[in-house]
Amino acid sequence: MENIVLIGMPGAGKSTIGVVLAKIMGYQFLDSDLLIQEQKQKRLFELIEEYGNDGFLQIENQVNQSILVDKCIIATGGSAIYGREAMEHLRNIGTIVYLDISYFSLKKRLGDLKKRGVTLKDGQTLKNLYAERVPYYKQYADIKVSCERKSIQKIALEIATKVKQFQNEKEDRESM
Repeated sequence: MENIVLIGMPGAGKSTIGVVLAKIMGYQFLDSDLLIQEQKQKRLFELIEEYGNDGFLQIENQVNQSILVDKCIIATGGSAIYGREAMEHLRNIGTIVYLDISYFSLKKRLGDLKKRGVTLKDGQTLKNLYAERVPYYKQYADIKVSCERKSIQKIALEIATKVKQFQNEKEDRESM
C-alpha cells in the first residue's frame, strides 16, 4: 500500500498540508481525528471528557489500527504516537512523515488546547507535552520535514520529493 502518514504536534499543519499534498500526488485524504469523531459520534474533547485521556488514547489506537486505505494521505492526531499497535500498522501501510515545528512556532499557532481535543495530563503544560512527544515522533518517522518559515505548498512539495526518494531507496534495499 502506498500511503503517506503525517505525524506531529497539534497545530503543526498535518490536516492543512495533507489536503494540499493529496492534490499534488493525486491521492485521497483522510483525517484520523475526523474518523474518530465520525465513528464515535462525538467531538474529540467530548470523548476525552467522557473517557479520560487513557480511554481516549485507546479509542484512537483502535481506530488508527483499523485504517485500510491505499494511495491516501493520512493526517493523524498528535497523540497517535502513543498507540504502539496503531503506529506499527500505519508503518506497514505507508511512509511516516514527521512534520517538525518548533515549540515557539507551535505556541503562537495554538488556541484552547482542551477545545482542540489535545490530551493533557493534570498540570501538564504545552512545553511539557512538546518535550514528551517529540522523541516519539522522531522514533516513528521515516522522514522528517521542517515546517518552519515555509509555505504549505513548499512543505507539501518537499514531502512528495522526500517520500519518492525514500520509497525508491527502500525498493533498492529490498531488491538486493
